[in-house]
Amino acid sequence: MPAPLSTRSYESLLAWYFVTVWGSGFLATKLGLQHAAPFTFLSLRFTFGLICLVPLLLVLRPRWPASRREAGHLVVAGLLMHAVHLGGSHYTQYLGMSAGITAVLLSVQPLLTAVIAGRWMGERVGARQWAGIAIGLAGVTLIVWHKIDVREATAGALLAVTISLAGVTAGTLYQRRWCPDSDLRAAALLQFAGSLVVLAPLAWLVEGASVRWSWALAGAIVFLVIGASFLAVNALHTLMRRGQATRVTSLIYLTPIFAVALELLLFGVVPSAISLAGIAVTCLGVAMVSWRSRQEAAA
Repeated sequence: MPAPLSTRSYESLLAWYFVTVWGSGFLATKLGLQHAAPFTFLSLRFTFGLICLVPLLLVLRPRWPASRREAGHLVVAGLLMHAVHLGGSHYTQYLGMSAGITAVLLSVQPLLTAVIAGRWMGERVGARQWAGIAIGLAGVTLIVWHKIDVREATAGALLAVTISLAGVTAGTLYQRRWCPDSDLRAAALLQFAGSLVVLAPLAWLVEGASVRWSWALAGAIVFLVIGASFLAVNALHTLMRRGQATRVTSLIYLTPIFAVALELLLFGVVPSAISLAGIAVTCLGVAMVSWRSRQEAAA
């Protein structure tokens, strides 16, 4: 009988799963947006998510929020992380901003998280972590440097990516602050439903809810719902509950590495020497943020 995973091994497994799927999600999103506009694509995504969740939760019987207040906090966190963050990031790409600029701008999230967590949530962010955050951001910039074209950064795209960045940062910290012990399965149902209520009317009014049905669209939705929205988001919140917000969100720096690797495997796009250097710098930055001494681990 195999020995159970240690706490450290379990957390490492969750972390690598999150990074792998989150990085792959950029390509799945790019594929899906070729068949449906952002709000329409997200409405389809959340509808499929609810179809999967309802029968599953009838069997699992998770712990539901104990009060309307707790349920309201979960819905607010979901709107920030799903409707605002994903709506903004999807529209950023839809409006023509390159993946390079989008990745660099969204990679500011660990820095914002560190500032907020250190200033208002009582987390101690040391000099090593601050240095790691800066080094990680520099590494991501190197990875995607060959793709950056500032001419694509229109006012609309910049506004969308700013909204996305604010949404994911606020949503992650909001759920950690106000819903630290909520059942993540019940939370997913409430958050998907709340996001769908907001996005479906926008899809109809703004985009006409036009869809070009295809197997590629279906595959993208299945991967993003089950792999990302269900499993990766739950992995992220599980890690947030077990460690510092700064250390956990620094993992986002690693997602462009997997995007580069997948481009090589699927489309034969060979990374440049400067991108390879960026991968090494990014790994160094994440290691600096995530590393804990024996004394820190014991504490």
